[in-house]
Amino acid sequence: CDLTFAMLADPQSAVDVACGKYGAANGMGPGKGYVDVSTVDVDTSKLINGQIKSTGALFLEAPVSGSKKPAEDGQLIFLTAGDKNLYDTVAPFLDIMGKSRFYLGDVGNGAAMKLVVNMIMGSMMASFSEGLLLSEKVGLDPKVLVEVFRYSSVHKIKPIVSGVCVGVISQGAISAPMYSMKGPSMIQSHYPTAFPLKHQQKAKSVSQPIPIAAAANELYKVAKSHGYSDEDFSAVIEALRSKFQHSENQ
Repeated sequence: CDLTFAMLADPQSAVDVACGKYGAANGMGPGKGYVDVSTVDVDTSKLINGQIKSTGALFLEAPVSGSKKPAEDGQLIFLTAGDKNLYDTVAPFLDIMGKSRFYLGDVGNGAAMKLVVNMIMGSMMASFSEGLLLSEKVGLDPKVLVEVFRYSSVHKIKPIVSGVCVGVISQGAISAPMYSMKGPSMIQSHYPTAFPLKHQQKAKSVSQPIPIAAAANELYKVAKSHGYSDEDFSAVIEALRSKFQHSENQ
């Protein structure tokens, strides 16, 4: 086929599928294109790019922001980089699978953007987890906290003129659908996997200090050590829960 899309969960799988003994590169050549939608690091994306381009084919990295439900609903956001002509060719297909797409230039920029997005989301989830546990500690109902976040996106029906009504959405400062979506199951210590905790990572190769993300990353390491690697990344709350319980027992 002229176009090949690959969507793998980790760098090693992405390399094996693209560059392995029976990898896609063996069937690539001039006039063909390889679109890698996998979650990989910058170096891995550049490695695959080099292998594909050595055959004369075109390469586009296209990691996504969004997990299982957005994928099912065609609401992914594509963070693409690589060959611009291939990007233009596959744009209609990306529009079917997602709600938005960004072209970021050279190969590696897509993976870097994905890493930054994941870092922010990971820090947000760690902070939210801490808030849920703190609400319990001070005697509040964490379910109500989740509702507070849910209603930070206010949906109203406002009358205009001649009886005509329109829907109005007002985004509050703490509006984050992730909280209201994952909060109820977190309260029940249930973590249906949309984005596996083991894939949460920080930018190790960047010299820029990232103290907040680094602190959150330590919590994800603890959660992994407690056996939550394959659970949703919201299971990071269990690392905090163990810390809370440890401090109470001292």
